[in-house]
Amino acid sequence: MTILILIVLGFVQGLTEFLPVSSSGHLVLLSRVFGVNDSLFVSIILHVATLLAVLVVLRKEVFQLLRHPFSTEAMKLYLATIPTCIIALLIMPLINTAFEGALLPVCFLISAGLLLFSDYKTKKQTNDSLTFKHAFIMGIVQGFAIFPGISRSGSTIASGLIAGASREKTAKFSFLMSIPIILLSMLLEIIKIFVYKQTIEVDILGVILAFIMAFVIGIISIKFMLKITQKSKFKLFSIYLVVIALVSMFI
Repeated sequence: MTILILIVLGFVQGLTEFLPVSSSGHLVLLSRVFGVNDSLFVSIILHVATLLAVLVVLRKEVFQLLRHPFSTEAMKLYLATIPTCIIALLIMPLINTAFEGALLPVCFLISAGLLLFSDYKTKKQTNDSLTFKHAFIMGIVQGFAIFPGISRSGSTIASGLIAGASREKTAKFSFLMSIPIILLSMLLEIIKIFVYKQTIEVDILGVILAFIMAFVIGIISIKFMLKITQKSKFKLFSIYLVVIALVSMFI
């Protein structure tokens, strides 16, 4: 991969990891456009960058979870992570086909539909809580977001809002939910490198620039989504997803 491609991948990862448009779906599309194969090492580096972005923006919440690992909020996070892992493991055999891009249009449209429905459902919502039920529902939905094209942040936030959870708490919880999932994804990618004995051949400067890009853009994206969720206005993202679904049919 050239330095320019790595920088573009870092930008897209940081932007789409937290905006409700699916980072994995966009990376599959970009791989087609640039004609490059996925690099597990680059993927790990970009995951580290987006993980750090979450830790920086939500440092107070993360610190509280570390200080009180058996608190109610921590228990909700554990509860959400369990169904995510179970579902992800069950549907893993289908993922290779999904990453080839065959399901991209459908998955993009699913994300668009969820966002539109959450807009419609939550116009007059005033609830200020996020219960164990909400956390469990968001965890289930996050499991299916393993498919490229189904936005992890978009689907979890939308499902939380549809279930009646608080806008602010839903957005923050969605990003906190990403921490164990990103860590598990990184672990799987590291294992694959050793199992398949892949050689790491990348441009070091390009990787560093991609990391910085993903980190900085990730921070901006998280802060932007926290504000957008307060207004629950996802219509433009839905329209974009419909357009990108159509584009993905021809790429």
